[in-house]
Amino acid sequence: MPFYKILFLALLCATSLTAQTELEKFEQYKLQQQTDFQNYHDEINQAYRNYKDELNRLWKHPELSSKKKWLSYSKDKKTKTKVGFESKQITIQTIASSEKEAQNRLKKALAIVITDDTQSANQRDVLQQKIETISKKNSQVVSKKIKPQAILTPIIFKKPPTSKDIINYVNTTVKPKTISISKAKNSKTEKVYTLTVALPKDLPIKRSKIYLKNVQKNADRFKLPISLVFAIIETESAFNPRATSYVPAYGLMQIVPRTAGIDSYLFVYKKRKMPSAEYLYDGERNIEMGSAYLHILYYRYLKKIRDPQSRLYCTMAAYNTGAGNVAWAFTKKMNISKAAKKINSMKAKEVYNHLKAKLKYKEARNYLEKVNTRMLIYNKIFKL
Repeated sequence: MPFYKILFLALLCATSLTAQTELEKFEQYKLQQQTDFQNYHDEINQAYRNYKDELNRLWKHPELSSKKKWLSYSKDKKTKTKVGFESKQITIQTIASSEKEAQNRLKKALAIVITDDTQSANQRDVLQQKIETISKKNSQVVSKKIKPQAILTPIIFKKPPTSKDIINYVNTTVKPKTISISKAKNSKTEKVYTLTVALPKDLPIKRSKIYLKNVQKNADRFKLPISLVFAIIETESAFNPRATSYVPAYGLMQIVPRTAGIDSYLFVYKKRKMPSAEYLYDGERNIEMGSAYLHILYYRYLKKIRDPQSRLYCTMAAYNTGAGNVAWAFTKKMNISKAAKKINSMKAKEVYNHLKAKLKYKEARNYLEKVNTRMLIYNKIFKL
């Protein structure tokens, strides 16, 4: 065999071996990254379990924050404050040995919650601080401090309140006749005192106005209807900036760090990182990540759907249940390219009705209807 052929074959083999080695390194990197992410979530889940066990010693029904409820506890865990963004009410409970002690605790808790901002709420959250400690150990997780933003103050007060305004509000609200009493879990000398405070019925509208500039900026940036972003926020969290779900997902637009979080951060910042809970509890960053993910769904995953309105309906559903499940609704297969052919043969209204009837999960079917209805409402509110 001529020398040049031997040299060519040798170079070809060397190139193949190098390519194989690089591929193996990449696969090892991906595997290690997946392992790191899994270990991270295992540690976080353990932190949740440990914290709930601590609460269980005092409370019959220990609660943690959920999608539409923000829960916070005092340092001794004897005072629990729950803000229901969907139910539009504050419920404060305290375990105390006398009515006077209970009133003082309830007043203090009410004063804190009505003047709280996102940064101070996060700093006082013992569980969240444990989670942040875990996050900082993982090089694949990106975390940043939350910027302070008022939560309930603009909802309750027409203008920034003075100390006198806050004292008057608290004293007017916390009175013996507004407090109910029940038995404590593990104490014969203490009782549970409960105060319930109604929040304004237009809470979602007032909360939406806080985020208007940020939503407008990201809707323009990612080529989305402003009303879509608002409708997703209300449906996901009812504008609860401390929203947390078991998935886990965090913040206003309920970003799942391991999926939408990684995809969105990669799309925006060109780095494969997973945003931490603290990163996503920041309203501005959460809306950026959620809007970026809507862009990815509409302009990448569902791009083969030609009609803009049909694609929009599919995007709404996919935000909740994934593009694969949207495809399944049309073809009983998870391939969106094949589903797009059928979708393209249908009118937009037919696509909407089909999704409402055929999406695999009831939650996704209800979700689609809620988002679609709320889009129309926000179009009217902001005259879009």
